[in-house]
Amino acid sequence: MSRIPNSLCSLSDYEIEAKRHLPPDLWAYISGSSMDGLTKQRNTSAYDQCLLQSRVLVEGLGQGSCQTQLFGQSLKYPLLIAPLAYQRLVHPMGEIATVQAALAQGVGFCLSTLSSTSIEAVADAASESCRWFQLYCQPDLSDTLHLINRAELAGYQALIVTVDAPFNGVRHDEQRAGFRLPSDVCAVNLNHLPKLREGDSVFECWMKTAPTWKTITSILEHTQLPVLLKGIMHPEDALNAVDLGVRGIVVSNHGGRVLDTQPASLEVLPLMRQVLPKGFPILVDGGIRRGSDVFKAIALGADAVLLGRYVLYALAVAGPLGVAHVLRVLRDEFEATMALCGCARVSDISTVCLYDFPRAFSNKGR
Repeated sequence: MSRIPNSLCSLSDYEIEAKRHLPPDLWAYISGSSMDGLTKQRNTSAYDQCLLQSRVLVEGLGQGSCQTQLFGQSLKYPLLIAPLAYQRLVHPMGEIATVQAALAQGVGFCLSTLSSTSIEAVADAASESCRWFQLYCQPDLSDTLHLINRAELAGYQALIVTVDAPFNGVRHDEQRAGFRLPSDVCAVNLNHLPKLREGDSVFECWMKTAPTWKTITSILEHTQLPVLLKGIMHPEDALNAVDLGVRGIVVSNHGGRVLDTQPASLEVLPLMRQVLPKGFPILVDGGIRRGSDVFKAIALGADAVLLGRYVLYALAVAGPLGVAHVLRVLRDEFEATMALCGCARVSDISTVCLYDFPRAFSNKGR
């Protein structure tokens, strides 16, 4: 595709078009969720219910900027592409296309352990990019540490350890559609590792080798990279992470793909900001469809957000150009929201920018 058609104006447009492009089983894998999909629905509805407070006649907005610093790296706005597995399922370039789009738009990129392109090849394709590596801990700690070594040697600047998915959730959409990985797509970074042993229950098959806090301690002792934990939804887990020396967390319910009937990530975010030390980096994902959603997440305490499924929708529809377009659309919407809410800098965004109906009603007439 040499240009983006006028019909693709928003992230939702890409979702609609991707459903037309993709076979039903692959659509079920990408868009599906755990059990009844209630967590996935709640992720989006939480943003819809969070209202903005506009401001007018604010001085200094002509010199505004949405540039952000995160772990010493500069982003054009506070967004990273979330770790997404098997991107060659939807486009031949796979992760190469996505990291190049991220570099072009000045946002961060997180490479999944389950990527269909190697750690090293992605690094070579965009050596100047902000690149983080997402780690799924392996049953053998030595294999986990080997993956970290590869990421360090390839120049990745941070490590995101996913801790909320020791196994896939109960994904009925995939089961009904009969999704299976095709023979030409695999987790290439794990090709040298033995397959997990079989078992007749979750506890026997998965939980015997699932990571624990001791695993995180071993990772922290092994690497000098900033380590973030992804999948934190409970304040005690967040505080444990701080005590161990973790450098940041990602408030995430895995897009509703693991445990159903959780609260939305956005609903948990303010509590995390409240209990964690001032300045401790908090990222969030799940349910983001608009630049105004990015703004709301920042207002409620996030330092940056991660974008997931919509990257795959754009990649399926229009390749790297589509991904770059989606990232630019979000930036334009984010800047527009900042300006209309009277914020010249990302640091100006706070809960003051959100409309609190009960409070506003009680102050009526003052």
